[in-house]
Amino acid sequence: MTVLRAFLLPHRIVMLAVFAAFILWCVLSMRWDWLPKYLPLAVEGIWTTILLLGTTLIAGFLLAIPIGLAQAAGPFYLAWPARAFCTVIRGTPLLLQIWLIYYGFGSVFPQIDGIRDSVLWPYLRSAWPYAFLALTLSVAAYEGEVMRGALKGVDHGQLEAARASGMPRFMILRRIWLPLAIRDVLPTLGGEAVLQLKATPLVATITIVDIYAVASRVRQDTFIVYEPLLLLAAVYVVIAGALSLGFKYFENKVPTRG
Repeated sequence: MTVLRAFLLPHRIVMLAVFAAFILWCVLSMRWDWLPKYLPLAVEGIWTTILLLGTTLIAGFLLAIPIGLAQAAGPFYLAWPARAFCTVIRGTPLLLQIWLIYYGFGSVFPQIDGIRDSVLWPYLRSAWPYAFLALTLSVAAYEGEVMRGALKGVDHGQLEAARASGMPRFMILRRIWLPLAIRDVLPTLGGEAVLQLKATPLVATITIVDIYAVASRVRQDTFIVYEPLLLLAAVYVVIAGALSLGFKYFENKVPTRG
């Protein structure tokens, strides 16, 4: 009951009423006769967006951990390449990276002897591996910098105490250093996940049919502009909200300092 009262504050009630009125106006005054025809394609596009987002977030974060660790505590021959990688990826547009990987690797692989006859060719001729690689590298670079700062921010007293107790270095990393760093950056990782979601429409430029590509196709076929874009915005808001709630759930489950 207390939570309900806290939620039903006057300004929130007004915002909900305005939002409900806007939704009602959109439903009653705009054209939605195209939706049944394109609904299966839209569902497939939403699934493509979610799959691409989830896989690249997981793979990128797994790469971000060693990248951040190399910069935070690695020798110079590991720290410098990791820093250079983050600088290049973060300093160039993601669209440029997607095109370089897709048109670069995509034009090189067919020229290699035996590639066209191998079991890899059906995958290499598709845009999926190149989009996955480009988005994964982007996540790895941005979250690598986040992990670098988080690893450096962990209290060194706890690490020294673990070393003094005789714990091996890998065990210190696995049980103390890395969990503490991840705990501190969960809100930032949630923000990076939402930013990654908003970057996924770029893959439509290399023939992947995500939800943005579906909205563009509806616009081209029917010359209806606003309705597909409004539906597209609603889909992204729902996915972003689910991401935020998921990370908020994990933040509440992780013990805080002290």
